[in-house]
Amino acid sequence: MEKDFWRGKRVLVTGHTGFKGSWLVIWLLSMGAEVTGYALEPKTERDNFAAARLSERIKDIRGDIRDRERLQTAFRECQPEIVFHLAAQPLVLTSYEEPYETYEVNVMGTLNVLEAVRFTESVRTAVMITTDKCYENRETMEGYKETDPFGGYDPYSASKACDEILIASYRNSFFPPEKYEEHQKAVASVRAGNVIGGGDWAENRIIPDCIRALEKGEPVLIRNRYAIRPWQHVLEPLGGYLFLAEQLYKNPQAYSGGWNFGPESDAVWTVWDVAECVVQNYGKGSLKDGTQADAKHEAGKLLLNIDKAKTQLGWKPKLDIPTAVRWTVEWYKSELCDTFEVCERQIRKYREL
Repeated sequence: MEKDFWRGKRVLVTGHTGFKGSWLVIWLLSMGAEVTGYALEPKTERDNFAAARLSERIKDIRGDIRDRERLQTAFRECQPEIVFHLAAQPLVLTSYEEPYETYEVNVMGTLNVLEAVRFTESVRTAVMITTDKCYENRETMEGYKETDPFGGYDPYSASKACDEILIASYRNSFFPPEKYEEHQKAVASVRAGNVIGGGDWAENRIIPDCIRALEKGEPVLIRNRYAIRPWQHVLEPLGGYLFLAEQLYKNPQAYSGGWNFGPESDAVWTVWDVAECVVQNYGKGSLKDGTQADAKHEAGKLLLNIDKAKTQLGWKPKLDIPTAVRWTVEWYKSELCDTFEVCERQIRKYREL
């Protein structure tokens, strides 16, 4: 990334109190951006956002992404040049329990952001974060390309497929790249793999589940031990989002569209393997197989093809899984330290690779 590109840029991040959003805010601050966040309250005081005391460092707006009027007011007040949309209901199992809310938050929330982008003259670039689960999953070991069809077995995955169709519709209808000089806006959607890193305390995610069990001295219960995922440290996709936003700002016609930011093929491990690596780095603990035949459906195999990002954007992942897990466990073991400084240090290390 260009050294001073982000200095003084007005950036709005939805979902900034969440796991990925909080890391993105810290990275943006380290590069001199003026950040406004729009989101609900963080779930716990142990979340990365709260632990790093980010509310003291940015313009911190509390609001529901479904509240169109409040969101548009935030855009008017902030006058952002660049928007990152991360606010979402992000959990597969929760989507089975709350399907209506999942669709409402993920689809209507995304629609509200797109409308705010459309009617806010200052916005030049919008990066809309979805998920690798937006693709129609055929349970193969072949990575999905940006041109593959969207789909979704569970409500969460289907809601994100809807997001992708919605974003493409707005890009075609209101922000066509070939007419950029008329509307002055560029929109991209980005999909990442299973992201790990410090400060995530969400339910039914492997790293938080591991840490909670290890802190209690209990075995880590693995509910789907053979599931294969494209694991990556949170800084990997965030680095891709930031680099894409910079290039999109400079050359909107070349970089609008959809992008995958996943790991290399050798970073595909089972859930059990990742949990074993967590235990090894933590220094104690054990695993317990909790696989249930009648459990709610979750993808067994899910991989991304990242050739487009590598060849057209010049982005590539830097961390293998053991390193990603080690950095993640380091965050949790240093939780009583200055969290903001711990995150900044890992960002510096990553950028120097």
